[in-house]
Parts: sequence; C-alpha cells; structure tokens
Amino acid sequence: MTNSEVEHVLVVPTQLFHSLGYFQGFCAEVDRYLKSLFAPDNISYRPRPEMEEDSSFKQLIPYVIFRHTDPAGRVSVYQYSRGGGSGEKRLVAKKSVGIGGHISQEDGEAKDADPYHDGMNRELQEEVIIDTPHVINLVGLINDDETEVGKVHLGIVHICDVETPDVRSNEDEIEGNGFQPIQELLDNLDGFETWSAICLKALFGK
Repeated sequence: MTNSEVEHVLVVPTQLFHSLGYFQGFCAEVDRYLKSLFAPDNISYRPRPEMEEDSSFKQLIPYVIFRHTDPAGRVSVYQYSRGGGSGEKRLVAKKSVGIGGHISQEDGEAKDADPYHDGMNRELQEEVIIDTPHVINLVGLINDDETEVGKVHLGIVHICDVETPDVRSNEDEIEGNGFQPIQELLDNLDGFETWSAICLKALFGK
C-alpha cells in the first residue's frame, strides 16, 4: 500500500495539548482549548497507522452522545456494542455511548470545507440513522492517558438531544444498540470502554 492510499488523519502535537493545560479524564472548559487546537499552524494530517503508535501526537476525535428526555423528565442515552468488524480492534466487545471517529484528510479537501464538522457529520451518517429532530451541543473534552488507545487520541464531546428515541445503527458492526435509562448505564460502568465510562460519570453522575 502506498503512502497516498493510507488514511491520513487530523492530529495535533501532544505538547500543544499539555501547554494549554493537561488533564486526565473529562474537562468542560472547551473555550480554553479549541481555538488553539484547530489553529491552522497546529493541525496536520498524518498516516493513521503511524499515529496509532506515536504518542507525541493526539488524533482529534468527535464523540457524540445521544440523549433523550421524556415528558416526565426521565433521561435515557443511546448505547451500543462494537462487533468484530470494528475499525478499532482494541475496543471490540466493549459497550459505548459515543458515536464518532477520525477526521480524514478528505474531510478538508472541499472548497470552504470545515474539516472537523464535515468529518463529524460523515461519521454520524456512516454509523447511525437519526429519524428525529435533534440539536447537537459541544460539552467538553476527554483525555485518557491510562490506556493505549487513549494515549494517542483526544475526544471532543458533544451531546445530541433528540426529540424522540429514534436513532438506530447504520453499520453491521454496531450491535445491541438502543436507548437505556441513564441510571442503568451508571450502575454498569465496568462494561463500557473508558471514554464512555468517563463521560457517563462526568455528565450524568450525581
């Protein structure tokens, strides 16, 4: 496979993240980070296979959590499991509440492109079907240097509030998907991949 055929993904230097204010876990202070993280001089597109092994860079990952609140105020969150065909082998068999993925170089090639949001929307269209009015809001960042996956990624967390719980999988690799009461998820955090567990506790824990 030639270098031109390898997926190139959006990254920033890990040192930049540290200089802006290192944290482990969840951080709601998005304004402190995003302008610098997405400054043209700081971003680059590099071969994904290399970046998965190089902790001197962080791959920026949109991470969208679907939330439904019923008329009685009961909150449920969309969850799913990754099957064996998942692109990230290190997360197979773990439950997750986040939909998202890498921002590819192709996301930034169109005229007037917005690589991050174009990439986020592409990932959502690839992974789920949303048959309900919805609003997406940016709520925080997630960093987890305690796992091999986390060391090379930085999550940008969004909550998508849906009018009705009509979200379903658009991929064969996504299994057991659907909305579950938030307390059930909080009571069973051990089965979730680390980013999901961190987000559930930070955003929905009491």
